Amino acid sequence: MQLPTILALVASSAWLTTATPSIEAVDRRAASLIKTSPEDLGTWVTEEEKLSLTAQGKHFIDITDIQDPAVLALLSTPDSEEVSLVARAVTYPTSATRQSTANPLLAQVSTSQPQSWMQTLCNFHNRYYRGVNGTAAGTWLFNTATSIAAANSAITVSKFTHSFNQPSIIVKIPGTSPSLVIVGAHYDSTGGSATARAPGADDDGSGVVVLLEALRVLANAGYAPKNTLEFHFYGGEEGGLLGSAGVFSNYKSAGKTVLAMLNQDMAGYSPGGKITVYTDYVDSSLTAYAKIVATAYTGTTATSSCGYGCSDHASARSNGFPAAYFGDEPIGTSSPYIHSAQDAYSTIQWPTILRHSKFVLAFLVEASFI
Repeated sequence: MQLPTILALVASSAWLTTATPSIEAVDRRAASLIKTSPEDLGTWVTEEEKLSLTAQGKHFIDITDIQDPAVLALLSTPDSEEVSLVARAVTYPTSATRQSTANPLLAQVSTSQPQSWMQTLCNFHNRYYRGVNGTAAGTWLFNTATSIAAANSAITVSKFTHSFNQPSIIVKIPGTSPSLVIVGAHYDSTGGSATARAPGADDDGSGVVVLLEALRVLANAGYAPKNTLEFHFYGGEEGGLLGSAGVFSNYKSAGKTVLAMLNQDMAGYSPGGKITVYTDYVDSSLTAYAKIVATAYTGTTATSSCGYGCSDHASARSNGFPAAYFGDEPIGTSSPYIHSAQDAYSTIQWPTILRHSKFVLAFLVEASFI
């Protein structure tokens, strides 16, 4: 057993013996145990309280179903210390080297289909992960991804089911190696309650359409990578990173090799006009590599921090996989409309969608030959 694993198990054993409050001590309607920081011992909350926290812009991770001691340990370790607990198994290139392959593909990127897909996503009253609209959105997304993938018979599309209504959707372009390069976005939305209007345009319809556009170009080109490429569309992110937690727990148990996970959460609103590199609670080596790719293909980048449990890359990282998060704008100037009825189609800036689509496509081409 490696030292990082031992440290993680020791830390988690201490956390488990002191941190998990008994549900007997709270209202029995409180069905979820959440953490809002590494130091937070955990609080039982109702579903309504979770939705209210999200509407207030407060990040949290739902740990109710997380049983892995090492994962719980990492979720309870400050960002500044976690580097010593995460195994570093990947050496990333120091430059972009696949321009001759990537650039002709990037020339095929358009906002035509993304505009259509975004309109459909926003037409759902909301995409609440426990509601009928969230389930319907999942069916539409599965069917749309299947239609796009039909251009290449090697591509598979599957549903990853959870204990809640909304599945996660996984699209796979098989490579000659089973090692995985993953791009992810969540497709649920929230407006502060189960019934509130929540178009979820920037958060995170934008990430969804960016991934679909990259998939469309690669599928039409019959792209054949070395590393296997996966496109993840997570359910239940707004409920505490639920969908991605289930997916990456499964991948860890199955012993899958993940070379990189790149998260796209909010990719359609950027007054600054630059891709933003988030530098906290991420894998620093992968982040540095992804920044090289972003700079090579889209120009200069901005930098920001996102906080604890702010999006699905946290699930990949807590399960021991290298993860990075690149968004549309620094937190201080990001969309003021998210988690409300105002996060509408009309707020989307299509040059931003185009920029992120090209970045994600370039990243997939570059990383497919790590």
